[in-house]
Amino acid sequence: MGKIRILVVGCGNMGASHGRAYHEMEGFEIVGLVSRGNSKRELNTKLGADYPLFDEFENALAATKPDAVCISTYPDTHEDYAIKSFEAGAHVFIEKPVADTVEGAQRVLDAAVRSNKKLVVGYILRHHPSWMKFIEVAKSMGSPLVMRMNLNQQSHGYMWDVHRNLMKSLSPIVDCGVHYIDVMCQMTEAKPISVSAIGARLTDDISIDNYNYGQLQIRFDNGSVGWYEAGWGPMVSETAFFVKDVIGPKGCVSIVAKEGSKAGNSDSIDAHSKAESLKVHYANIDEKNEFTRADEWIDLTDEPDHQELCNREQRFFLKAIQENLDLSKSMQDALNSLQIAVACDESVKTGRTIMLPN
Repeated sequence: MGKIRILVVGCGNMGASHGRAYHEMEGFEIVGLVSRGNSKRELNTKLGADYPLFDEFENALAATKPDAVCISTYPDTHEDYAIKSFEAGAHVFIEKPVADTVEGAQRVLDAAVRSNKKLVVGYILRHHPSWMKFIEVAKSMGSPLVMRMNLNQQSHGYMWDVHRNLMKSLSPIVDCGVHYIDVMCQMTEAKPISVSAIGARLTDDISIDNYNYGQLQIRFDNGSVGWYEAGWGPMVSETAFFVKDVIGPKGCVSIVAKEGSKAGNSDSIDAHSKAESLKVHYANIDEKNEFTRADEWIDLTDEPDHQELCNREQRFFLKAIQENLDLSKSMQDALNSLQIAVACDESVKTGRTIMLPN
């Protein structure tokens, strides 16, 4: 198999990182960069390249006839672009979430199956060795689990523009929450049965129908519970903005991101996935109720930065195409995490606990 000819759609934060990965990998050949603004020209300059530039996705798809398409645009375009890519005979890498509705995401999955092409969704933590270890250790803590996670971002400047644009489609607990809901589902290996969530609109810069702070709770059928909190905006506190903590009958494991959790760092994309070290606490006690086993630190030596994580995602995408990997489970997992996140959004807007389908 020769190089995979890929069209890069969306050249902002994630699109630029994926574009760099394709530019530097032997297995891919970029056939075009697509964006409605100037980011495609800026990416060409950063890469020292002269790739063809397009303003409109449909024109680019017709002109380049790519083997694969990378979609890193805002969520309200994901469904349309992905289905058109599959209909054109291309494999698709798409940033999370798959679509801005559950029904739309299902249509994307159906299109992938019909076309017999690969769909890889950008769940970047699935490619992070530290997060893989975090999930592995969490599973060893017994059942049920209590999972506490958040990622609040004191966004300003360019990142506040990004977040305001994202909130034209989705709330923070949907856009960011799908990552951590996916992690919780991997840790528990149990079925989520209900969600409750609250939210608040702290700015007039977004639609009156949306909110820039949200908090969700999930109950699983094995008794496990999960909490996730996300807030975006210049008003957001940087106190305790990075919490990743899992408790079970046998003890607990926590991510201690010494650099990633520093104040003033909450809107740094590179800091969001940092783990650096895990602190493991064991609940074993003796007849005097004293601990019998010391806490353990797991220092994580393979700590890829954001660009390297994107490189790993694209190496997996290439492998999926070249080796015809079965992606049906990962596709279904992406749909399930979106379904849970959208139910949380419904809970915020209705004030009700939402029961999840069997």
